[in-house]
Amino acid sequence: MYCINKITSHPTVDFAAEELKKYMRMMMPEAGEIPIKYAPNAKDGLRLGIMSDFGLDTSEAEDLFLDDILHIDTDGKNGIIAGSNHRSVLLAVYRYLRENGCRWFFPGIDGEYIPVQDVQPTQYHKMADCRYRGQCNEGAEYQSNMLEVIDFQPKIGMNVFMIEFDNPKVYYDFYYNSNHNKGNRPPEPISAITAKQWKRQCEAELSKRSLQFHDMGHGWTAEPFGISSANGWVREDDNPVPEDMRQYLAEYKGVRELWGGVALNTQFCMSNPEARTIVAKYVAEYAYKHQNVDYLHIWLADGSYNHCECPECRKKTPSDWYVMLLNEIDEYLTERKLDTRIVFICYTDTTWAPETEKIHNTKRFSFLLAAITRTYTSPVPQVLPQIKLAPFELNKEGSFPRTVEEYILHAKEWRKDANVPSMVYEYHFWVHQYYDLGSMDFAKLLHDDVKGYYKHGFDGIIQDGSQRSFFPTGYNFLAYAETLFDTKVDLEKVKRDYFEHAFGDIADEVINYLTAVTAAFDMCYMMDGNPAAEGKGRYYAPQQAEKLQSIKTIAEKYAPIFEEHRVMPYRAQTVSMKLLRYHLEFVTALAEVCSLKATGEDAKAKEKFLALEESFGRHEFEIGTCFDQHMCFNSLSRIFCAPQNFYEAE
Repeated sequence: MYCINKITSHPTVDFAAEELKKYMRMMMPEAGEIPIKYAPNAKDGLRLGIMSDFGLDTSEAEDLFLDDILHIDTDGKNGIIAGSNHRSVLLAVYRYLRENGCRWFFPGIDGEYIPVQDVQPTQYHKMADCRYRGQCNEGAEYQSNMLEVIDFQPKIGMNVFMIEFDNPKVYYDFYYNSNHNKGNRPPEPISAITAKQWKRQCEAELSKRSLQFHDMGHGWTAEPFGISSANGWVREDDNPVPEDMRQYLAEYKGVRELWGGVALNTQFCMSNPEARTIVAKYVAEYAYKHQNVDYLHIWLADGSYNHCECPECRKKTPSDWYVMLLNEIDEYLTERKLDTRIVFICYTDTTWAPETEKIHNTKRFSFLLAAITRTYTSPVPQVLPQIKLAPFELNKEGSFPRTVEEYILHAKEWRKDANVPSMVYEYHFWVHQYYDLGSMDFAKLLHDDVKGYYKHGFDGIIQDGSQRSFFPTGYNFLAYAETLFDTKVDLEKVKRDYFEHAFGDIADEVINYLTAVTAAFDMCYMMDGNPAAEGKGRYYAPQQAEKLQSIKTIAEKYAPIFEEHRVMPYRAQTVSMKLLRYHLEFVTALAEVCSLKATGEDAKAKEKFLALEESFGRHEFEIGTCFDQHMCFNSLSRIFCAPQNFYEAE
């Protein structure tokens, strides 16, 4: 008889025990009940607790709260499943289950591959290489999926979840307002209070699992002055600015007003000490009310080239004023005896390190590199080239770095005087994942990027992107998670393991199919177009149209195979096959759209693209857990509809 003994009493250990019981009973349907007891002195059964409960060495960790060590030593029915902290105990349970054959391909029950077999003796010990392994909400969110995603995170070894904004209503709006799918799903708008309630529900689920909760980001340049930024990047000409607060808005070309009518994009006059005090006190009050937050991100506005041009603000760079603000926030937090961790960001105009100001209390702060304008056609290099960085020029358009190498060098300049823990905010799963239609090259890019950032001293990555990044498969996301946990992991083994479990005896056919699709579309072309188009349009490339002809042959070859394997031995495999069938439909239609674009028939390409958006949207209810209709078509619209900015269509 199996039994589970909890050595430690803690809500996350309680949850870990329940998860272990659930999946063991699924694996061994005839094994009978598996009792769970709190038994701190137990010497038998499967014993769950933190490593110190068992006298296990944790000296490899610098910080037991942040560093995840997983330790497993069982002989089948007896043994230890432990971690360096309560979260790590849960991670160790999932690792134990994975070592015994369980797999999670994507969020939700349909993504669970749970074999029927007895658990085996298992030995495993590993501290995660990267301290921060996670993602931040983006894209079109719906609440049941958000809860599934949070549940999915620790199952693949992730430990961080960030919820951007005080109220993330804008991301929920993308889904519930049916952006990019109104023809198939009538809009059902939600209120701001509903979005706030849902954020609190997500926070409770994060707490249950002891996942690191990172909060906020943008918004601090508007909310403290009584200006709502809840509608995100939508222009709001009727969004009132309190008259007594207008003096604190950034002055641009002699005027203090909302930048483009968007509060979230509006900077404030950082040289004004009263304005900095308003923001610093607001942050301190927020931190006091939200002490469940592990890391509070303090970012400036999401606009760029729009910093204050008043005579005083011109005396320092935005980064210098930013550091002054951060130090003042630290003073107010210290005054209130709050140990809240603060994250500051190297992003857009604060890419350049400060010239005169320095972080005072380095124990409070962490550094975040956000290389938003980098290209994704080459990975983070292991060795940095010698590059002379361009100096900062106030509001000079087109001055942001274009390569990740430049960004890392800027980060090194920041860290010379701010020797604090550092992490990366990345965008692989935002726009760029949709430009590798087969996903096979992109998985390698993710793998190499994680290793490259780690080589240059970054402690991990938070991905800004859709929570539904599992189309056509979850291989990309797993490659990301596995490499964060173990930067020496063999990507080829990760690929083989994923596809053999997800697709059984046709794993090789599926890999060959996706590899062929990747080659046909050419990720570099999809991302950057054709630089040699000579005035005929960025995406004019007749040779690309010729390559896309192969999609017809690919469809003819693989459609019968996918249809033959419509129903598979495991439900997770059956759903994985469904995703492939819909993916084949998608790429077949998109190949025609791309061919028109590549041969200069832009108007027809746009017409066909919008028709594809309409027709493919009929699948959203069925595959919405894995496929983000909004993010996919909004991203590809950059090619076929040429919006002026990413959210123009909203």
